[in-house]
Amino acid sequence: MAIVVQKFGGTSVATPDLVRRAAGRAIRATQGGHSVVVVVSARGQTTDELLDLAYEITDRPNPRELDQLVSTGEQISIALVAMAIHAAGHGAISFTGGQVGLVTDAVHTKARIQHVNAQRIYDEFAKGSIVIVAGFQGVDANQNVTTLGRGGSDTTAVALAAALKADVCEIYTDVDGVFTADPRLVPTARKLDEITYDEMLELASLGAGVLHSRAVEFGKKYHIPIHVRSSLTENPGTMIVEEVSRMEAITVRGAALVRDLAKVTIRGVPDQPGVAARIFHAIAAANVVVDDIIQNVSRQGAADVSFTVAKDELATAMDTSRRIAQELGAGDVVADDKVSKVSVVGIGMRTHTGVAQRMFKALADASVNIQMISTSEIKISCIIDRGSADKALRVVHDAFGLGESAGPG
Repeated sequence: MAIVVQKFGGTSVATPDLVRRAAGRAIRATQGGHSVVVVVSARGQTTDELLDLAYEITDRPNPRELDQLVSTGEQISIALVAMAIHAAGHGAISFTGGQVGLVTDAVHTKARIQHVNAQRIYDEFAKGSIVIVAGFQGVDANQNVTTLGRGGSDTTAVALAAALKADVCEIYTDVDGVFTADPRLVPTARKLDEITYDEMLELASLGAGVLHSRAVEFGKKYHIPIHVRSSLTENPGTMIVEEVSRMEAITVRGAALVRDLAKVTIRGVPDQPGVAARIFHAIAAANVVVDDIIQNVSRQGAADVSFTVAKDELATAMDTSRRIAQELGAGDVVADDKVSKVSVVGIGMRTHTGVAQRMFKALADASVNIQMISTSEIKISCIIDRGSADKALRVVHDAFGLGESAGPG
C-alpha cells in the first residue's frame, strides 16, 4: 500500500465544484488502495483579501498577528474538503498545521519547518481516514501560529511526504505542469515531461510560480518524486526527479522572470576586510532575504554595494541599510523599486559554452539594458528595468529555441 500526498492550490478549491473535484481525486486514490494526505491552500484570493484587511488597519502589521489572520484561509479550505469527502460517503478528518505536528522556528510570516510528528496521521490512516492538512502554516515551540511564506503549502506537502516516506507528492494546480516559461507571458512555452530537482530549484527560486523552491529542496533532500499536474484534467504533468533523459544534451531547460524586485545601493562603503560581512549580517538579522549582490571596483578606498530584495521587503532593507551605513561611515543609501530579473536555467550549461553571450545578445537586440548579472553552474540571471520584463522573458525564451517546435521536454 502506497502513501500519496496530494496538494491542491487555491485555484483548485476556489468553487464548490472544484472542492468536490479535489475530494473526488482523494477518494479515488483511497479506492486504489493508497493512504492519502491532502494538503490544501486558501481558496482563490482569500490570502490576498486577508492581507488587504491587515493593511487597512496599519501599514506595518505585527508579524505574529498577521500569521494569526492569514492562517485562517487554509482552515476554511480543509473543513470544506473534509465535508465534501464526508458527503461522498468516505471518512476524512481535517487538521491545522499545528494539530498535525508541524513545528517551525519562530520567524513569523516566513517560518521554516523544524520537524514533523507524523504519528497523528498514521493513527488516522489506521482508521481508514483521508487526512486533510492546512498548508502554509505550523506552530513554533511555544504554540504560536506561524506561516511559511507565499507558496508555503507546496513546502507543507513535500515536508509531509518526506516525514511519511510517501511514494509520490502530487502538486495539483491550474496549469498542466512545468513549462519552459510562464505560458501566460510566453504563448509558445512548452510543457516539460520531466525536469531535475536542480533545474526546478533554480526555476522556482527565479519566479516560476508553479512550485515553491523550498518544496523542491525537501524533495531533493529526501528523494521524493514530485508530480506537478493540472487539477482540471487527468493528463500526466511534469515529474521532478533526480535525473532526466538526455540530461546534459539540452543546454537550457527553461526561462523565468521575477517581476517585483527592488535594488538597494549603499554608496561609499569603506573598502576594508569584514565590511561586507557586517552589512549582510545586519540585513540577515532583520530577516530580509537578499537575492543578488554586486560590488563595483573600489576607488579612493570606497566602493558601492548593491543588492536586490523582494519589493515588499524594501522598507525593512532600507531601514537596516541606512543604520549600518551610518555605523560604517558610508555614503547615502538609494533604492530602485522598479526592477525585475530574467533568467535561464539548464543542467547542460555545465558542458556547453556561449550561453551567456547568446542571452546578452538577445537582450541587447531587444534594447533591454542589463543592470546586474549573476550566475551559477546552471543559471544566468540579469537584473533589468521592470518595464522591459515581459519582453525580456520572451526574447530570451526564443533565443534558446525553447518554444513548442523544440520537441519533447
